[in-house]
Amino acid sequence: MEITVRGADATEVDAIADVWWHSWHQAHADIVPESLVELRTLASFGDRARKHFDSIRVVGDVGQPQGFCYVVGAELQQLFVSSAFHGAGVASALIADAERILRKSGVATAWLACAFGNKRAERFYHKQGWSNVGTMLELLETSVGDYELETWRFEKRLSAALEGEEMP
Repeated sequence: MEITVRGADATEVDAIADVWWHSWHQAHADIVPESLVELRTLASFGDRARKHFDSIRVVGDVGQPQGFCYVVGAELQQLFVSSAFHGAGVASALIADAERILRKSGVATAWLACAFGNKRAERFYHKQGWSNVGTMLELLETSVGDYELETWRFEKRLSAALEGEEMP
């Protein structure tokens, strides 16, 4: 079964925020400081989804996102999948789409941040060809300004854009 990745529809910002909130808390609530967990409200994810709407790529029917991602510059900044779709290929489709967008933007080496202890994500990124290159201080976007968190930094060298490859 082929998985289609598409741009987000304006009517589904709240549904994307809901996936993001549930997925983030499932993956991070036990491994990041409580002060960050308290800032990660459903409303905060809605605000961020609206802010980055033009960049968000989604899998699933309109209004029923299974997962989403977006890139900022050379960074794959967010990648979240509803737990009901873990292992279904949604994350692989989203990361492949993000890598294609990054390649088309001329990015030679893409990067992403991953919370310490997020073993599921760490295994997934390794399977997708990303390498953990160490730690970094990440400035996370919150409703009260930047929040500093030390994270793992993963990188992937991207091949040149394929001839005839179209942007989304």
